Amino acid sequence: MVKHTLDAKNRILGRLAVEAAGLLRGKGKVDFVPYLDKGDEVVIKNTDKIKVSGKKMKDKIYYHHSGYPGGLTETRLADAMKKDSREVIRRAIYGMLPKNKLRNKIIKKLRLYQGEIEEK
Repeated sequence: MVKHTLDAKNRILGRLAVEAAGLLRGKGKVDFVPYLDKGDEVVIKNTDKIKVSGKKMKDKIYYHHSGYPGGLTETRLADAMKKDSREVIRRAIYGMLPKNKLRNKIIKKLRLYQGEIEEK
C-alpha cells in the first residue's frame, strides 16, 4: 500500500475530493476491480486553507435529521469550516465513494490534518 500526500492549500473542494476518492479506491491501478478494496492511504494537509467557488461558502447547507419530529438541523458551509474543516472534506470524499459495504472500510484510510505536517 502506498501513502499519498495531498496539499489542500488553495485547492477547490470538489476537485480535491475527486482526486482523493480515486486514490482511496485504487482506480488508477492496473489490477483495479470495483468489488475489492485495493486503494492506497491518503493524507491531506492544510484542510483549513481549502477554497470553494462562487457563493457556496454562505449558500451551501448541510442537513442532518435526528429521527425525531422537528429534528432537522441545518449547518452552513462557512460555519462547518469554522468548526472543523476536516469534517467538510471527509463528507465530500465520503459522498463520492460507492454506497456499499466497502465505503466505511475505504474511508478509514483517509487522514486529515488542519495545518502543516512534518514528514519523518
